Amino acid sequence: MKKHSSVQFAAVVWKEGKQFVSQCLNVDISSFGSTKREALENLEEALLLYLEDFSKKLPKVETPVLEIRTLQHA
Repeated sequence: MKKHSSVQFAAVVWKEGKQFVSQCLNVDISSFGSTKREALENLEEALLLYLEDFSKKLPKVETPVLEIRTLQHA
């Protein structure tokens, strides 16, 4: 019998064109959907697949800060 556990993850969601993109801040996994809710649900599904290997654990994200920088390019 499988033991179920819960895990919290931090995510950021933004609109890119007509799609919403969701990205997990704990690990480099992202997904998308036509709504914010769909993008987050798809991200949850991707994380569940990632976590099927019980040896993997999500690192904790402590107090994330959004940094906006300006990059000059030619």
